[in-house]
Amino acid sequence: MNLTMKIVALATVTAICSGGSWAQAQKATSANKGPLAGQTVKIAWIDPLSGLMAPVGSNQLKSLQFFAEKFSGSGNPAGVKFEIIGLDNKLSPAESLNQLKAAIDQGVRYVTQGNGSSVAGALIDAVNKHNERNPGKEVIYLNHSAVDPDFTNSKCSYWHFRFDADTSMKMEALTTLMKDDQGVKKVYLLNQNYSHGHQVAKFFKENIQRKRPDVQIVGEELHPLAQVRDFAPYIAKIKASGADTVITGNWGSDLALLVKAANEGGYSGKFYTYYTGVTGTPTALGQGGAGRVFQVSYNHYNMGGDMAKWRDEYKKKFNDDFYTGSMIHMPKILGEAMAKAKSTDPVKVAAAMEGLSFQSFNGEVQMRKTDHQMQQPLYLTVWQKADKKFPYSPENTGMTLALVKEIPAYIASTPTSCQMKRP
Repeated sequence: MNLTMKIVALATVTAICSGGSWAQAQKATSANKGPLAGQTVKIAWIDPLSGLMAPVGSNQLKSLQFFAEKFSGSGNPAGVKFEIIGLDNKLSPAESLNQLKAAIDQGVRYVTQGNGSSVAGALIDAVNKHNERNPGKEVIYLNHSAVDPDFTNSKCSYWHFRFDADTSMKMEALTTLMKDDQGVKKVYLLNQNYSHGHQVAKFFKENIQRKRPDVQIVGEELHPLAQVRDFAPYIAKIKASGADTVITGNWGSDLALLVKAANEGGYSGKFYTYYTGVTGTPTALGQGGAGRVFQVSYNHYNMGGDMAKWRDEYKKKFNDDFYTGSMIHMPKILGEAMAKAKSTDPVKVAAAMEGLSFQSFNGEVQMRKTDHQMQQPLYLTVWQKADKKFPYSPENTGMTLALVKEIPAYIASTPTSCQMKRP
């Protein structure tokens, strides 16, 4: 994969019909155009396409392109077409703000980003200010993967909608699994040094104290985001601490290189993670880590149904793995909301998205009105050899993430302190 790729990708992304099956939506005829047929809505995709995290960004952009081909105007109840403008932010908040301005100057009213809560925080502030200063030209920010809980609590915004589960939700699920794992006695916290990494450590401490006060934290460390190329020194510290378990919210190269160093350094402890399935990490794990590496997410590789068909088709087309389910949720909810609002105006669409429920690949999901946090099931999976029950093998490793436990949406949900200021 070309880590220096800089592209502007134009694609057509659409949602699919509410209440009907996804397979039926694919068969929608051109006669079913919807109330807004012929309208095109631009969405700016602002994420890394260069640097160490470029493989993640490239995968996600391809995912949008893939679903753009699969669902077009007649595939959503509004009949709209979405033009995706891919912009490289180099994982920099400052560069993201430059790209946001460039997008708005092109007439873009919808933006999406998700790799890095530091970037997400900057975008939320910038979108809030823009909308306050430019009535009639409002912008909506669709957050596909940035999971800092503050974004739907103390920093919640009417213009921000999150499609991933936040860190508090994910850690609640992970520690529920750890509660019954008596092999977890000594834990090392290793995370990226920005808001996301801080929150992972914070919510782990709160949850484990409540559920397993006997567990000892024998080490805690933060490292620079997307800068470390050799994690061997960190693994040496983890081994020296006597930790039997590592808790990490690392993603992309920071997780792939960490587990690679663990394999090479002979560390045999467990890893509880958020992003094992993301580009590069399956290859880094290889045959190692079986039964020792766990992931929490709102989708997984072996879900079956339409997701399995799309997964296999994506693999055949790109020789890559599809893993960011919010790339489906975002166009899905936009199509539903625009049909409900009979408009593509962000002010009306935001109002229509609030509290909206729809059927998706992981069951019925809802965009909670109180804080704009997607309510959905979570899945706890473990790295193991692929088999008949869990056959999909990411990055052709012969391994997979097998389902251990499903947590329904009403249990995965966490409370919010959001005091939403609405226009």
